[in-house]
Amino acid sequence: MMLVSFISYVDRNTLAILAPTILHDTHLSAEQYGLIISCFSITYMIGNPLWGILLDRLGVRLGMNIAVGVWSLAAIAHTWASGVFSFGLARGVLGAGEGATFPGGLRTVTQTLPPEKRGRGLALAYSGGSLGAIITPFIVTPIALHFGWHGAFLVTGCLGFLWLILWQFISRGVDQHAPTKRANLRSMPWTHPALAAYIAAYALGAMPLGLILYSSSLYLHTKFGWDQAMLGKVLWIPPLGWEISYFVWGTLLDRYGPRHKGLMLASLIITLPLAFTDSLPSGYWVLASFFVAMFAVAGFVVLSVNWAARVFPSEHIGLISGVGAGSWSAMVAISSPWIGRLFDHAEYQTAFRLAVACSIAGYLLWRFLSTLGTPLVNMPQDNRVKPC
Repeated sequence: MMLVSFISYVDRNTLAILAPTILHDTHLSAEQYGLIISCFSITYMIGNPLWGILLDRLGVRLGMNIAVGVWSLAAIAHTWASGVFSFGLARGVLGAGEGATFPGGLRTVTQTLPPEKRGRGLALAYSGGSLGAIITPFIVTPIALHFGWHGAFLVTGCLGFLWLILWQFISRGVDQHAPTKRANLRSMPWTHPALAAYIAAYALGAMPLGLILYSSSLYLHTKFGWDQAMLGKVLWIPPLGWEISYFVWGTLLDRYGPRHKGLMLASLIITLPLAFTDSLPSGYWVLASFFVAMFAVAGFVVLSVNWAARVFPSEHIGLISGVGAGSWSAMVAISSPWIGRLFDHAEYQTAFRLAVACSIAGYLLWRFLSTLGTPLVNMPQDNRVKPC
């Protein structure tokens, strides 16, 4: 599952890494680029909870076979895209398929690991995404420089089919310990304040991940004049902080228990300097700021998912993961065109401060909403926790 999340981020990050070149060749604006990102984010938003439901019912093995096949075809289809509509269509199908990534990862963790190891297991399964963001520049840039950006999409899209071959051998028995109680949508506590608290922490708290992930190449290219070759050499640095973060927060959870309140506050405090990124004197300082911000913001993902896994019934764990990732994608879909417009007008400081304001709002809403309501009573006794 770490490997499939790695591939999913290679497929989605190829466009982000090559954005300066693609926008130049296709004469797209940053705002139009933001709309293309929104096409992915909207279908990813819808796909996450839908795949969560399907994986809860069909099982991880069959569900991931279907999802990876769909998104790999969509990734290859980028090869023939040339404008807003064609890129938007390819990104939309890609997002719909990739919606299975994190619901599949969380369900696999809960089915194969005991509770005391799930913090690190979740970090491992989810860390493939940040690892993919780290490795993508090294895979994509040389291919694009030699064969053009079309060739880069063709090569990266084929990685999913290689994974499908491996999956047939290693996924046998992965659903052996699936919950015996079948997921029932009517039993999902949709109106409980804990669900709103979880969405606030994940979607708003982790919003800066989308800004850095999809717009850092445009910012460094426009503000400091870094070309595609230079970007390929340095854009692994910010997601390295993201990769490290998963294991740091996961280890803290396993070692010291579910102290979500203090850890979430720490995550927010480390995020705050991102608001001043546009005042930094060089691109290398900006890379350092992005590194720290991705380290901090990834804490909202790990901590909120771990908190939700303890609060909600286990038979809905795939759906819960999908709701979280889908809500984050909704925030990216809403914010990307606005961020693109701010970038078109060189209002970078406003964009960074907006991202940090989202994290602050997410933390405050989570703190408030998580104190409301009573603990969910339809949970196993060993998983039931009091609101933070």
